[in-house]
Amino acid sequence: MSPAPAAAATVSPRPLPVPKLTPKLEGAPPPLAPYSVVTEAQGLVFVSGQIAIHPTTGETPDAVTDQTQLILHNIGNILGELGLTYSDIVKTTVFLTDIRDFGAVNAVYASFFDDEPPARSAVGVAALPLAGLKIEIEAIAAR
Repeated sequence: MSPAPAAAATVSPRPLPVPKLTPKLEGAPPPLAPYSVVTEAQGLVFVSGQIAIHPTTGETPDAVTDQTQLILHNIGNILGELGLTYSDIVKTTVFLTDIRDFGAVNAVYASFFDDEPPARSAVGVAALPLAGLKIEIEAIAAR
């Protein structure tokens, strides 16, 4: 009996680089560090963590509910500039400096989404980049 023929070696093609877009936006607060507010690749739109800074006044509200509302409005403005809406969001991550605020945040958060909200994670953190910030939200949307 002769040995089985050796399997032909296959060469995987080198993957092509993923084209990435980082549009400049007018309705978003400017980043506090070297990062893009939003990046788009392969039909996914990644909105960097947004904190409660008003895009024109630079003011931050005190209450976690007001911060949540401002952040979600800012995310809506960012998505709107790209032709997307809240219904295009597939995942969010919420960072809270006091996880006991989760219930209050939930009430505001729920008002921005229909009966099919995106997947979400909530994480308690020790601090956020600026004093007085209580919440940060990042989002991923799909075209």
